[in-house]
This record gives sequence, C-alpha cells and structure tokens, in this order.
Amino acid sequence: MVETADGGSEDGAAEVFDRPLPEGVRRRIVQFVSDGFGGLTVSELPAQLRQYARFTPTRRVKFAGNAMAAALETDPLFRQRIGERLREAQPELAGALDSGSPPPAADPLDVAAAAYVMRPPGWVKLVTAAGEEAQRADAERVDDETRAELERLRGELARAREHTRSETERLRTDLEAARKEADSLHRKLRSALSDVKRGAAALRILQGEMDAVRADGQAQVSAAESESRRLKARLGESEAALEAARRAAREGRSVGDMRVRLLLDTVLDAAQGLRRELALPPVSVRPAETVDAVEPGSMSPKDIAARALSEGDPAILDQLLALPQAHLVVDGYNVTKTGYPQMPLEKQRLRLLGQLARLAAQTGAEVTCVFDGAELAAPVLLAPPRGVRVLFSKPGVTADELIRQLVRAEPLGRPVIVVSTDREVADGVARAGARPVASAVLLKRFSRA
Repeated sequence: MVETADGGSEDGAAEVFDRPLPEGVRRRIVQFVSDGFGGLTVSELPAQLRQYARFTPTRRVKFAGNAMAAALETDPLFRQRIGERLREAQPELAGALDSGSPPPAADPLDVAAAAYVMRPPGWVKLVTAAGEEAQRADAERVDDETRAELERLRGELARAREHTRSETERLRTDLEAARKEADSLHRKLRSALSDVKRGAAALRILQGEMDAVRADGQAQVSAAESESRRLKARLGESEAALEAARRAAREGRSVGDMRVRLLLDTVLDAAQGLRRELALPPVSVRPAETVDAVEPGSMSPKDIAARALSEGDPAILDQLLALPQAHLVVDGYNVTKTGYPQMPLEKQRLRLLGQLARLAAQTGAEVTCVFDGAELAAPVLLAPPRGVRVLFSKPGVTADELIRQLVRAEPLGRPVIVVSTDREVADGVARAGARPVASAVLLKRFSRA
C-alpha cells in the first residue's frame, strides 16, 4: 500500500465521504483534534487556528470546534499532523485501522473519528459503518432511555393517580366536614344575629330610657338652677332693698337735718340781710307793741330784687345772688346756644363753666350747671371748675326735668335762681318757689364782668 503526502494511503485519499458526519462522530473528531492541537507548534498550525494555541483543550472544543473541523477537512497537512499525534496516542487502534479490521471492543465513535482523521483504505466505509453503529447505539440508548423515562413517567402517573385519589378522598372528607362545620357556623351565626337583634332592641329601649332619664335630670337641673338663680336674685334684691332702706334711713335723716339747718341758716341770713337793708335799729319790746294795730307788710326776696330794676337788667341777678344762701341753677345748653351757638358743644361747655366759676368766686353763691346728657354716647370727661357743680341728665331724663328735681329738692324759703329761656322751665320752677331769670340776663352779667 502506497502512502500519500497527507498520511493516508492512495486508496484512502481517493475515497470521498459524501454525506454529513454523524454528530457523535463529529464531536469525537473535534476532541481528537483538540488533544493533538497542543503537540504542534504555532507555525505548524493553520493560520485560522493559531489564535487558539494558548487555549486549554476544553476551551478549544468550545470556541474553536467548527474552525478545527473545517481546517481538518480542507488542510491535508494539518490533518496528517493530527493523524500522527493520534497514532502516537492510540497505536493499537491505528494499527487495527491500517489492517482493515478494527477491534470489535472499540467504541464505534472512536473508530469512525480515527478513520476520518487517518483515512486508511476503506475509511469511508468505516466512518459510515461506525456512524450507523453509533446511530443504532444512540437510537437504542434513546429507546432505552425513552422506555425507562416512559416507565418512570408511568410510575409517576400511577403514583400521581393514587395520590390524586387519596387526595380527592381526603378533600371530599374535608369538604364534607367543612360543609358540616359551615352549617353549624350558619346556625350559630343566625342565633348570634338573633341575639344581636334582641340586644340592639334592648339597647335601644335602654337608650330611650336613659335619654328620658337624662332629659328629666337635665330638666330638674335646669329647674333647680332657675330656682337657684331666682332665689339668688331675690336674695340680692332683698339685700339691695335692705341696704337701700338702711341708706335711705341714713340719708333721709341727714337730708332732713341738712334741709332744716339750711333753712335755718337762710332765715337767719335773711333776717340779718333785712336788718341791714332796712337799717332798723335794735329795739326792745315795749308796751306799745302789744297794741293791736296795722303794721307794714314784710318784704319778700322777690320784692327786694324787683325794686327799681327791670327784668332784663343784669343787676337784678346780682341782687338775687346777694340773698343769703342763694343757689344759682343754670340750664347750660340753653345759655350757650343763646350766647355762642356757633361753637362746638365741648367749647361751649368749657366757656360757660369758666364764666360761672368767676361768678361764683365773685358772689359766693352756690352754682349748679345742668347739661342735657340724653344724646351722649359716653360720659363727658371734664374737671368741673372750683365753686361750680356740673350735672348731666341720665338717659331718658331731660335737663329741664333735672332742673325741676333740683328745685324740688331745695327747702321752701331758700332763694333758688334758675337761668333758662325755656318758658315751660321758667313757669315750672316759679310754681315750685324758685326765681326764673332769662339766659340773656346771665350773658349780660358775663359781658359786664
């Protein structure tokens, strides 16, 4: 047998494998190439395989399998070098292939792969037969595995069926028990709902009774509070009445004493004034005084004030204020609106009070100035001048009424002079025993001063 340049015989080189390699044979060929790959230098490798020179055999199989198979098919020199490495690694298998009788115990895949690499005479038949044998073995192995898997699956199916039957029976038992328990729970639930409804009804009844008791209690508390407030009010009224009675008793006695003393001082001062006015010498009682005869009529303060003077003469006011214990009551706004109405009320009050203070200092008479306070939003803040009493009427009371109250408060016989242009005021105070004077007279008296 003549050897060719690629390591195979001439007969082997002429043979052509015209079918795809079985997958098992191809993998074994790639494994042989990868094992012989490491025994070659980089220069002995095909150019497309040199990049895998440093790879491990396992990595070469994984990343360069297709490239090695292609190089083995197309590069005879590379195939020859791989075949030499295979001969060195497996000399018995190489010798058997060269003799044309592969060992019966050899792996068909090893036989086919070695024949494909070394290509002895009849290698195509060997590859084909080994491939068929490998396919039969694979088929048998697959068949055995399939039968085993089938048996395993049948066993698992039987076990699954048995488990399903037992589980089904268990579930049926559990379902029946659950149904019975559900029925029992339903009965208990219905009983509980009935109890809840009865409890709710009883609760509503108790709530109603409690609301009624609460309402009754609140009504009793309200009644007690009302009664307590009423009793407190009556107690306060009683205390106020008692205090008022006590104060009235004290004030009544003091006012009465004051009125008597003031009237007595007025009578004494009037007697002294009359004595000075009439220039009567002091006399003692004589027998002639006991003789019944007509005596001259006594003179009143009005007669003295009106003697030789007109009503519009301011001197009449001086004579009246010269009377003993004279009290001058002034209708404030009536005077200011007569004399200087263009000024604001505050300035009117201040101007009038200043003029009255000078008049009081000059005459020594008691002076009271009355203003209407019905329209005031708040109390007027002012410091009354010395010798002048300033009064504002209360809400609902006019200054005219306050003036009449002042006149009625004075004892009969005391000289009271009221300054006002109001005719109703003048008539009223005249009936009460006071002497009315027009506002113009007071204003003339101010001008003269």
